Amino acid sequence: MTVNSMSSEHIWEKIENGVFIIAEAGKSFIQSSEDRPVEEYLDNAKRLVDEAVSAGADAIKFQTHTVEDEQLNLAIESPHFKGGDRYRWVTRNTDATPLEGFWKPLKAHCDEKGIVFFSTPMSRGAAQKLDEVGVDLWKVGSGDILDFVLLDYLRMSGKPIILSSGMSTMEEIEKAVRFVRDKNERVALLHCVSKYPCPPEELHLRTIEFFKDRFSMPIGFSDHSIPNDAALAAVALGATVIEKHFSISRDLFGSDHKVSQTPAEFAALVRDVHAIQTDAVKQNAVLMSEIVQKGMGDKTKILQEDEAVFRPLFRKSLMAAQDIPAGTLLTPEMIYAMRPQKFAGGLPSEEYPHILGIKTTMTLKKYAPLTKAVLDQAAYLRHCLA
Repeated sequence: MTVNSMSSEHIWEKIENGVFIIAEAGKSFIQSSEDRPVEEYLDNAKRLVDEAVSAGADAIKFQTHTVEDEQLNLAIESPHFKGGDRYRWVTRNTDATPLEGFWKPLKAHCDEKGIVFFSTPMSRGAAQKLDEVGVDLWKVGSGDILDFVLLDYLRMSGKPIILSSGMSTMEEIEKAVRFVRDKNERVALLHCVSKYPCPPEELHLRTIEFFKDRFSMPIGFSDHSIPNDAALAAVALGATVIEKHFSISRDLFGSDHKVSQTPAEFAALVRDVHAIQTDAVKQNAVLMSEIVQKGMGDKTKILQEDEAVFRPLFRKSLMAAQDIPAGTLLTPEMIYAMRPQKFAGGLPSEEYPHILGIKTTMTLKKYAPLTKAVLDQAAYLRHCLA
């Protein structure tokens, strides 16, 4: 039996000094439009693990949901998954992955195979679930970079955190990085363009150089393009984390398969990353290739119009996590950060630190929006100015 021995410290050392290659399996264990038994989802996930191991990935990453504190019960369709109602999709993912019947045996299988297991928690509740499973690092998706309810929980764990920067402005990225690093210095930032798939010419790879100049921290690349050229160019530009979506086939049902690498393609990526990692001549050849030159862009961070359409649906608002009587001082367990911000009506999720300890001025039902009007406004203003 192979046992994975890569601790948080070993993982962070590789992120700082090597190239940490992540097979982003996401929700690719869901492969059909109709519901299937949990056992089938687990078998699919284990096959993804086995293929990632064979391909040479350092880690395999999934996505974890708890619909209760993530997604309001509203009929919302995401631009990248036509026909997929978000509430129903998140509910299906929650139900498909019970703690005892899915996550724990999947983690055990990864340990057996010698590959790092982790998952993107899509809410604080999902992170709490993953803590029960046992993870050695965290990934924050682009849609949650301002979910300070989630980020506060993650930063206090002391485990390494990888932040994705898609659909974000530079000001928002800096705000999230400051918040997390105030309690946890082991943070890596990934350049990411939230397009599914992303055309190579729109990848703006020089943002990696921009981030390296701007931040004293490991910089990586979350790649939503299909070919391997951009990921190899990212390594040549100094990226120390590479993440690409991973699936058995791009023809399966679901939101991520169409932007995923097949096992053979991922194996080629791993091989080529290792080949160029310390070879300046090969790195230069990659950077000078025609497809990479088209995607270099400017040395800055921009929010592209096609990314911005995701923000109102994937950003979060602060909501009551339970019934709250008037005159109550708000504590963390009373607050959820939930999608979609466009329709939720609460304060933006990054306002979370400012409302802790603030008294409510009226009785609130669970899932009521937490707005300035329901808070002691003088105390709230003092918190904002502090």
